[in-house]
Amino acid sequence: MANNRLLEREIPLCALDDLEERQSIELVVEQRQLFAVRLGNRIHAYWNICPHMGVPLNWVPNKFLDFNNQLIQCSSHGALFQIESGRCIAGPCSGDSLQPVKLRCENHHYYIVANQPLPPAPLNIRAQALSDLEDRE
Repeated sequence: MANNRLLEREIPLCALDDLEERQSIELVVEQRQLFAVRLGNRIHAYWNICPHMGVPLNWVPNKFLDFNNQLIQCSSHGALFQIESGRCIAGPCSGDSLQPVKLRCENHHYYIVANQPLPPAPLNIRAQALSDLEDRE
């Protein structure tokens, strides 16, 4: 089933100075999770969905980077993604990319752009497993 929902309005994300270098934050928009990482004088944002399993990348709030704070890391299976491009460079989804969130910057303040497609809701593996068990009864 295709996802045709669009983000209806622009949403403030943060100011550049709100984040330290290689610090990340997360936000829920329209029941979809996203995260943003500061790299230099720019913020990069992605929908919080692993391209391999469809689950959120993090298991600790606001923690999306590897031990060295060099790459985005999926907590489910260890895939590594470039901060600048979202491209997977190691792991089971190597060659795939995270879905970027379109941002607008004005006077060092970042906004989530309106009218961009919303991703499908992330999978809730626990809820799906419980539902599957109920179906068997």
